[in-house]
Amino acid sequence: MENIKAKKTNVNLYTRYKMFSWDFLFYYSIIFLFFTETKGINAADVLLAESFYPIFKMLFLIPATIMIESLGKRNSLIIGNFFVCIAILTYIAANSIIAIIIGELLAAIGFIIKGVCESNILYDSLEKDEKRGIKFAKIEGKGISYYYWIDGITSVASGFLFVINGYIPMILCLLASMLSTGLAVKFRNIDEEANSRKLNRKKVYRECRNLFRSFKLFSRSPRLKNLIIFGALLSAIFLSVTMLRSSIMQDIGVPEKYFGIIFAVLEIISAIAAKNENRFHKKYRNRTLTALALPVIISFIFIGVLCNLSIGYKFSLVVIIIAFIIQYIAKGPFYPLIKQYLNNFTTSSVRDKISSSFNLLENLLRFIITFSASMILRVTNTTNTFLILGIVLGVIVFLMLYNMRNKVGLNPEEYSEKDTKILELK
Repeated sequence: MENIKAKKTNVNLYTRYKMFSWDFLFYYSIIFLFFTETKGINAADVLLAESFYPIFKMLFLIPATIMIESLGKRNSLIIGNFFVCIAILTYIAANSIIAIIIGELLAAIGFIIKGVCESNILYDSLEKDEKRGIKFAKIEGKGISYYYWIDGITSVASGFLFVINGYIPMILCLLASMLSTGLAVKFRNIDEEANSRKLNRKKVYRECRNLFRSFKLFSRSPRLKNLIIFGALLSAIFLSVTMLRSSIMQDIGVPEKYFGIIFAVLEIISAIAAKNENRFHKKYRNRTLTALALPVIISFIFIGVLCNLSIGYKFSLVVIIIAFIIQYIAKGPFYPLIKQYLNNFTTSSVRDKISSSFNLLENLLRFIITFSASMILRVTNTTNTFLILGIVLGVIVFLMLYNMRNKVGLNPEEYSEKDTKILELK
């Protein structure tokens, strides 16, 4: 009975928690300006510092997984949110690329813990029936949708507040993360065994071995292998271009106070798209990932080609905004849907391993894309950076989609016996 109450509490709390904690608030519309204008750091150096973030997430994935097993998901979630708060304080105090990298380290630790815990807390708290995946995607999508609405509002505010003083939005970002930490405290632990586990060398070795075995296991499942790789790649693309969006707007001369308004509108669009994730799935079915990925890649090339034609400020701004709208429409439903697809046809014992494998690969690909963008930005402008990334990533995405056509998006009975055994761990 106590466990049932705990699960109900977690489900009821999750949407409120997700809307404040999925990512930073008061942050993305001004962080590039904060580092380049308020702190006076070179744009390429800012992008280079950001490329360390996924590397740090990769390095701390296994230690974080071990800690979560030892302390439980609820206690670990609190610690993860605390690290995020300290990271924001570090950004506020930063005056060099080294300080930003330290902040990226702290943020990586916090978000890798949150990334493993959050969705699993919700999924473990839902009833085990055939609608479990749909319920999960609905609640997850609702929380992310609310986050986008709040982020849209705070983006408008942060743009105007930045003009007054660059530090004001960052202080508000810290307060929002403190609120997220407070909400994390209210979750109930439904795995009491985790609190009694002890950390030792054997556990570290076992986790490393289990992670290796997970990759080996998933490599034998055509469905999971393709889904994890493609999902990680598309997620890495979404996460890698945040600074580039601000950079190109700065390049064409968009006033700082309008950054927040532009990003707010984009977040609202993403919120609407996230809330309609089930409609995307029903409309495109096994072509959903294709429908989300290809427009994003085309938008990169769209920016690179048209903005290179010296078409003037107004037309360049229209081109950029249209491309950003395409990217945010795709980003909205992507995250709840990819989590639903990864969790489908799996048991509780394999879901944590899928999350860890996905996060590891996502961060490796994010580092490669962000680091490459930083190097390209040192020798050319942001427009050409978008064009080069669009062409290279377009070829990779097309080849992957071609390979996935008869391996992902099938009905359960259509998968091979080998795939079924791996997915259900029979």
